[in-house]
Amino acid sequence: MYGDMASQKDTQGRNSVIDLRSDTVTRPVPAMRAAMAEAEVGDDVYGEDPSVAALETRVASLLGKEAALYVASGTQSNLLALLTHCARGEEIITGREYHVCKYEAGGSSALGGAILTPLDGDANGGLTAQEVAAAIKDPDDIHFPLSRLVSLENTWNGRVQDQAEIVRIAEVARENGLSVHLDGARLMNASVASGLAPADLAAPFDTVSLCLSKGLGAPVGSVLSGPVDFIHRARRIRKMLGGGMRQAGILAAGGLYALDHHIERLAEDHANARALAEGLSGIEGLEADYPETGTNMVFLRLSPDRFGAFKAAMTEAGVLMGGRAPLIRLVTHLDVSADDVARIVEAAAAAFGARR
Repeated sequence: MYGDMASQKDTQGRNSVIDLRSDTVTRPVPAMRAAMAEAEVGDDVYGEDPSVAALETRVASLLGKEAALYVASGTQSNLLALLTHCARGEEIITGREYHVCKYEAGGSSALGGAILTPLDGDANGGLTAQEVAAAIKDPDDIHFPLSRLVSLENTWNGRVQDQAEIVRIAEVARENGLSVHLDGARLMNASVASGLAPADLAAPFDTVSLCLSKGLGAPVGSVLSGPVDFIHRARRIRKMLGGGMRQAGILAAGGLYALDHHIERLAEDHANARALAEGLSGIEGLEADYPETGTNMVFLRLSPDRFGAFKAAMTEAGVLMGGRAPLIRLVTHLDVSADDVARIVEAAAAAFGARR
């Protein structure tokens, strides 16, 4: 139902439904569709798809890594990384609210026997080097699992992480013989917001997962990058998991187009998110959370009665939102315009009364 609604236009040519559930809901722009239709393809399982090879080379270069592997999703990319880094019974230290711990169905434990040890992040989602150091187990104590990997996330809930602290965490990890992985699903958002090059953000990490189907607007796929030998092992595990794709260049071409055309424009999404937060916070009874480290996500924390009333008002206005009581998440993306933001704020003001 939502898919049909979201594709409709009103009499003024605007989206009749504004979908803020996630930045995964975007549709390929016409030029991206054309690039996909014209993509040169081959059998990627045999290593013969030139478009996939070009995407993997491009991402590896962008992130300053030796090699890369194109996969179906961010969850699969993270899973391949964790299973390649860790043997059964080995430990992954990560954040309690990070995607690998909370939203990936426990895959690394269920399929790889790895143990996730979650740490509580701060309000910005960050861990500290001191916390990570305290969580690393003594390898000579047979009571504990072997600590093998630290897995971080940037951005987290749309918030850019402290790069200086990330560097310190990586130093602590390596001093203790651990590797470091980054769930960089929205790393390009972090790069645009911070002004730091993607390779600089990725430098402290052994491996990085980059999603193409979120803010970058490609329809399918993520890329795992890291050392050549690591990617070789990950490719075998991808096959084991049924993730080998054949003429995947049709999809990879969408990712290449996104890297060529959709990175710098992420600043528009960030500006729209900030405008949305400011507009909603100007309405009596609403308080939007958008920190200085924010990118393309706005959060509203509402009482149960206001939560229901707000969602009902937005649904009536043709606005789709994510989140569960008491938290509502609003995500801007390339299919959300400044005019759409103004419409959302007007609808909220009409439902909740006077502005402050």
